[in-house]
Amino acid sequence: MSIYKIKDIIEADYGCEEHNDGPHAILVFENDDKLEVTEKWIAEQGIKEGKFIWIREDGSYLKAVRVVGAIIMAEMNGDESAEPQKMIFATQRGYGDLKDGWEFPGGKIEARESPEEAIVREIKEELDTLIKVEKYVDTIEYDYPEFHLSMDCFLCSVVEGDLVLKEHEAARWLTKEKIDSVDWLPADVTILDKVRDLL
Repeated sequence: MSIYKIKDIIEADYGCEEHNDGPHAILVFENDDKLEVTEKWIAEQGIKEGKFIWIREDGSYLKAVRVVGAIIMAEMNGDESAEPQKMIFATQRGYGDLKDGWEFPGGKIEARESPEEAIVREIKEELDTLIKVEKYVDTIEYDYPEFHLSMDCFLCSVVEGDLVLKEHEAARWLTKEKIDSVDWLPADVTILDKVRDLL
């Protein structure tokens, strides 16, 4: 299974051949591999140059969304102990099909932007806070029904700001013991074991 970035979209040339599923086009990827898809699917998925496709081992494919997630960690006094404890910051999604699910904050990577630059920008936009990327943790690869999510996750610390909620419904600081106390989105669940190891 691999993620591919689309370099070009060209019309498939079949002469007089008819296709039951409508006109076809060919996606050309950055490595010059190609994939034939229907023009209808391209229109439905909003596919264009610079976007990504996830191709499974069986040849099936999904639109891919590349994003970044911040595992923001801090040491602070918890309710159960006078001693400072390591905690991670979780946010509750306030919009879209995945509304109300809990996640690590972040967002999409823009053109000509590194994942590290993207996560710093996204947290500044979403939470009015400047963060520092401490290290790369892992990349989540997860198939939702309508798209494939590819999320680079980074351990981060707060440099400046108070994590003001601009787009999320709620937020919590969670200890290792409380990490399962929220209803995580399915993709984020897949990295929780690695997050526990950080706490």
